Amino acid sequence: MSKLLVTGGAGFIGSAVIRQAITEGYEIVNLDALTYAGCLENLASVSDNPKYAFEHVDIRNRDELDRVFADHAPDAVMHLAAESHVDRSIDGPGDFIETNVTGTFNLLEAARAYWVRQGRPETFRFHHISTDEVYGSLGEAGQFTETTAYAPNSPYSASKAASDHLVRAWHETYSFPVVMTNCSNNYGPYHFPEKLIPVVILNAIAGKSIPVYGEGAQVRDWLYVEDHADALLTVLKKGQLGRSYNIGGDNEARNIDLVRMICAILDEVRPTDGHYADLITFVTDRPGHDYRYSIDASRIREELGWSPRVTLEEGLRKTVYWYLENEAWWRPLADRKGVGQRLGVDQAASDKKAEATS
Repeated sequence: MSKLLVTGGAGFIGSAVIRQAITEGYEIVNLDALTYAGCLENLASVSDNPKYAFEHVDIRNRDELDRVFADHAPDAVMHLAAESHVDRSIDGPGDFIETNVTGTFNLLEAARAYWVRQGRPETFRFHHISTDEVYGSLGEAGQFTETTAYAPNSPYSASKAASDHLVRAWHETYSFPVVMTNCSNNYGPYHFPEKLIPVVILNAIAGKSIPVYGEGAQVRDWLYVEDHADALLTVLKKGQLGRSYNIGGDNEARNIDLVRMICAILDEVRPTDGHYADLITFVTDRPGHDYRYSIDASRIREELGWSPRVTLEEGLRKTVYWYLENEAWWRPLADRKGVGQRLGVDQAASDKKAEATS
């Protein structure tokens, strides 16, 4: 495999994959619709590389997908294009169904048609990248394995679960060569400013309140994005066809503890008269907020030899420094629609909209 078609390559994880893949010598075709979270500046370091090409295409457009496959003849697909913000899925679930479900169907069919035309090459791969949120919520104990039953609790996770099932079915029904991964919460450079860790950093340095949902007791396993990119390329190269692999960071933390860790780092590297933790404000929890996620990543470790390298303390420190040093990147994104606003809680407005369309 030398040429990769990466969907959603202008996004947070997709751009990390592309930057890593370019360093490993791959040719890259980046296919992205450039919706609100897409940012070509994420790829400034590789945009002039002769092995990089960009296609401004929406995965909901089947005709354009067929053209891209015909024009570029990729050896593999890494499918990361998705609507991914849970709060936005609560306010507007339709976009998530159209992109994550219908878009994935379109991409599968375009890729399968191309694969058949090419004579079903044994080296072709379709790598579908998903989330641990499809498994639902854990209590105080236990971990998600690749055989954990799906139990999604948000429109976002339900749409990703549906896309996972489509990919699995295309393998079983059509012998289409797929590999699948489900990852824990990512963080690191180029993370869109509406997500938790960037919100904490940027609100803190602006002297604004730092919102924490509920009591901040929710637990997440945090995966540094560059570790994730390395894992995804490992699965692409070594993963067994039809098999899924959980990818985790082995870094569980309660949200409130994570926020306090970031505040402590900021106290050290950008001190003020007080403490950044004094800005923490507890706000109304979002509907259906999963309590705990925890990944059992033993399969990818034992079968493919991959394990995360970046600890949570190290990764948070790297991330804080990156945001402090890259205001020119995040400042324009702060003006995009929805950024800096509380989403996913206005149930009354959602119900009123539903009544108006019924």
